[in-house]
Amino acid sequence: MKKIVPIIGALILLGSCVKNNPDPAWLEVSAWQLENNPSGNPAGELTENISDAWVYIDDQLIGVFEVPFKIPVLLDGAHDIKLYPTIQNNGIAATKKIYPFLEPFEISSDLVKNEVLALTPTTKYYSSVNFTILDFEDANFGFSPSQFSLASLVASSDPTIIQPFNGGAFGRVVLNETDNVWITATNLEQNLPRGAEVYLEVDYHTTVDVVTGVLAINGSEVTENPNVRINGQDESEVEWKKIYIDIKTIVSGSPTAQFFEHSFQAVLGADQTTGVINIDNVKVVHF
Repeated sequence: MKKIVPIIGALILLGSCVKNNPDPAWLEVSAWQLENNPSGNPAGELTENISDAWVYIDDQLIGVFEVPFKIPVLLDGAHDIKLYPTIQNNGIAATKKIYPFLEPFEISSDLVKNEVLALTPTTKYYSSVNFTILDFEDANFGFSPSQFSLASLVASSDPTIIQPFNGGAFGRVVLNETDNVWITATNLEQNLPRGAEVYLEVDYHTTVDVVTGVLAINGSEVTENPNVRINGQDESEVEWKKIYIDIKTIVSGSPTAQFFEHSFQAVLGADQTTGVINIDNVKVVHF
């Protein structure tokens, strides 16, 4: 909540800027471009959903804006501009968070009254970021079904079924009135860092709600932690999307866990006779 006040204040200032000062400079920012970091760990397919930017000028917060945007600025002359890649945390549009694994875009440039400074911001993962990537390109794609699952996750590379989001393959689950439950988890046995940022990135294309979670495992003891629900889309409008799922609280709150797995569960809706879940580029990301 502490960050809301300066953002609102900045937005009010921008609104009064044009009214009281007919000659502002303009900052125009296009959509983010995610690039490979040649000195970092392999990041897999560079899919992204960087929806916004935190904007700083000379280290002063201007506001948070959905890209692309064009804003008036009551400044002229040379200034340092910094844009931070911002995501919808856990897929919630009202929760904007600087994604901690991506580098900011920085530039020093002149702002001129009545002129537009157009920027195409680029970013890349910090070189110190660690990735575990499940992209369904290998025969052993890193998931184990639950004994209670009626539907199966399979790897598909058939473009006549659905155009793959990226790469040659994706994971696919088909639900019907008989096979109406899907439960699976990764088999990675990950020892994730406590007290640090940890995220699960997922590309998805689904007509069924999917509940993601984290399994904290200590010997034979398994603690299930349901986390974020991925909402199913209408069949006529379904498309590939990306979500960034924050799992720091769960991991840090499991001090006795020896390792962690990531779970996915779905049940066919009461008003549905069929449903399809497609996922790709499942990434566990941390420093």
